[in-house]
Amino acid sequence: MRRLLWPAVILALLLIVNVFFTANFFSIQMREGHLYGSLIDILRFGAPLILVSLGMTLVIATGGIDLSVGSVVAISGALACLQISQDAGVFTAVVLALGLSVLLGAWNGLLVAVVGIQPIIATLILMVAGRGLAQLITGGQIITINSPSYKIIGGGYWLTVPFGILLVAVVLAITVFLTRRLALGMLIESVGGNAEASRLAGIRSRGIIIMVYAFAALCAGVAGLMISSNVSSADGNNAGLWVELDAILAVVIGGTSLSGGRFSLGGTVLGALIIQTLTTTIYSIGVPPETTLLFKALVVTAVCLIQSKSFREKVFGRRRRAVPPSPAAEEKVRVTA
Repeated sequence: MRRLLWPAVILALLLIVNVFFTANFFSIQMREGHLYGSLIDILRFGAPLILVSLGMTLVIATGGIDLSVGSVVAISGALACLQISQDAGVFTAVVLALGLSVLLGAWNGLLVAVVGIQPIIATLILMVAGRGLAQLITGGQIITINSPSYKIIGGGYWLTVPFGILLVAVVLAITVFLTRRLALGMLIESVGGNAEASRLAGIRSRGIIIMVYAFAALCAGVAGLMISSNVSSADGNNAGLWVELDAILAVVIGGTSLSGGRFSLGGTVLGALIIQTLTTTIYSIGVPPETTLLFKALVVTAVCLIQSKSFREKVFGRRRRAVPPSPAAEEKVRVTA
């Protein structure tokens, strides 16, 4: 719980800042049977980032990194929209898009676990080639579709709540169950902590690494469906652009170490919400568009510094309390003297 304290505090501060610039920021209203409000918008627009960040968390927990999730987002949305534009069913389009996403993730895992390529290089290959594949699927154009059934994934509502939020909740619940209620989470942490020791202990680290990369790509694929369905179009060039960097930031802000090992899914969700809330705050306070990225970088840097225990100790002058010597030690000093 202590790991979640600072992300929760930072998120609360960002939400409070918006109150001074946006009237009725915390108000949630019911319109035409749907929930509306700034908080609902943050959750709805932040849903794709939360999904990508969940997959990134498990990859980083194994000591890896995945720079290709943005390209997978573009590929998934492009393939689904292409199929729908060619009169394929929504179910068929979704299955094909997610199936290709899983295959691409498994390919990353094979390069890392079997071939032995460094994760940053292995996923950089797909990051570049995948963006080209997405543009090849779309023919370099923006594919526009009109499918109410597909629109539900990212822009629809169910039980008065945006369907994307419910979808994220389901994926999060399944991920928590698999990693915290079963032994899978411990195996992932052991591989990330010491892969060689895990192998000697009988853990099949290669299979686990391939699985987490496939899961990360699956999450990115679902996020691609949500993004493309929300705007009823697919843009192979801009869809998912730089989402991999936001996902890595969300994981780090959430308290998961980039060196691998222990991870925090709850912290990742808070980190993703912090980034999405920060985006909302930037527009609320009227930051000029040409300085948006710079402002965002400065705030994220400040957030990471605030979270750093060593930085807080240096700034606020906190020192560990000296432990008083035991009577036996004092007696030994007197005898020695």
